[in-house]
Amino acid sequence: MERNMHKESTDVFGPEYVVRVKDAALGMEGFLVIHNTALGPGKGGIRMTANVTEEEVTRLAATMTWKNALAGIPFGGAKAGMRWPGGTDEKKKAFVESFARLLKPFLVKKYIAGPDVQSGEREMQWFVEAAGNWRAATGKPANYCMSVFGGEGEKCGIPHEFGSTGFGVAHAARVAAELAGISMKGATVAVHGFGNVGTFAYQFLTEMGAKAVALADARGAVYAKDGFPRRMVG
Repeated sequence: MERNMHKESTDVFGPEYVVRVKDAALGMEGFLVIHNTALGPGKGGIRMTANVTEEEVTRLAATMTWKNALAGIPFGGAKAGMRWPGGTDEKKKAFVESFARLLKPFLVKKYIAGPDVQSGEREMQWFVEAAGNWRAATGKPANYCMSVFGGEGEKCGIPHEFGSTGFGVAHAARVAAELAGISMKGATVAVHGFGNVGTFAYQFLTEMGAKAVALADARGAVYAKDGFPRRMVG
C-alpha cells in the first residue's frame, strides 16, 4: 500500500490537500480532495465509478465548501473518488475498507465521508468500521446508528436510506421557489437523475404539491403534461 500526500493551493480557498492512495494488491486506486476546512472538517461523499477523475473530485470538493457554508453547518468542503471497475460485494467491501484505512490520518479531524454515486449506507458502514471510528462518515444504516446511540437515536438525523439527500434537494427547491414568488402547490418540476437522490426528491416535491412532468436518468427521459402519479413511478 502507498499513500502520497500533496498540499496544494489553487486559490485562497483551496484545495488544502489532495491525497492520492493506491493498494496495488487489490488494484484499488483513489483520491481525496479536501478543499477548505475553515468552518470545520471537510464533508463530502465517496464517488465510486470506473472513470472518476481527480479533476472531477476537485471540482465537487469546491462545490461542497460553498454548499455547506451557505447551509450554515459546521463543515468545510471535500470529496473523494475511488476507481471502481465493478465486481462482487466482497471485492467492493475490500476496496472500501482499504480506502478507509489509507485515509485514516485525515478522518474526522480533516474529512468526513458520505454516500455518493455507487456508495450508500452499506458502504458507509464498511468505511467507518475499517476506520475504527463511527464518526468517519455520515449516511450509515439506520440500524447501525441506532445501535451506537441506543435510546438517543434521534441524534442519527434522517437515515440515508430514508431519503435524506432527496429531502434536502426538495427543500432547497421549495426555498428557491419562494424567493421567486412561486408556490409549490401546482408548480411543475422536472427531475434529472432518478437514482437514490432523484427518486426521493420526486417523492418529497410531490408531497409539497408540485407536479412532476418530466423524469430522466442515464437511459433516457419521459414527459407527461399532466404529471406522473406516484403509483406509476418506481
